[in-house]
Amino acid sequence: MELADLIGHEARIILRGSKVADAETLPAVGLIQWEEHQLAEVRHDSTITETTRQAVVQARRGQGLFKQRVMKIERRCRLTGVDRLEHLRASHCKPWRDADNTERLDGENGLLLTPDADHLFDRGFLSFEDSGKVLVSPVAHVASLSAMGLDPSSLKNVGAFSSGQRSYLRFHRENVFLQARLRGR
Repeated sequence: MELADLIGHEARIILRGSKVADAETLPAVGLIQWEEHQLAEVRHDSTITETTRQAVVQARRGQGLFKQRVMKIERRCRLTGVDRLEHLRASHCKPWRDADNTERLDGENGLLLTPDADHLFDRGFLSFEDSGKVLVSPVAHVASLSAMGLDPSSLKNVGAFSSGQRSYLRFHRENVFLQARLRGR
């Protein structure tokens, strides 16, 4: 299971015996390409209204309606304190690739984070307990975190989350956060 934690969400799905996706729809590419594949499907889905389609496409980029909804809950980056909206991204707790269209636009599924913090959160190097305690993955490169201004030894509690955010953060901790320890580190 430690290897599955290093590989990520898809490996845990396979170990549980579920399919990641049908072979016809899963291109043999990385996460970014897979998300772009899903985005193309949303763009061409005639069952989705044009307004919803545009909102979902913008949500993939952390902008538009999703960011507006996140801003009703969050005012600044929880990690850095940056509050200038032009420097913040609306980051999905339950990743866009794993969410349905409703979850993709749900403001409770988001945090406002600076680009570096967003990257670390998105890739599973950081997460949060419901209480606001910052979780740093044991596989995170501490020197890189420190260079980004996110020294693990100085990260403080960022404050409690709403009940909706806690639900999405549980998904993040269980499916995105990298929990395995590398031997010899």
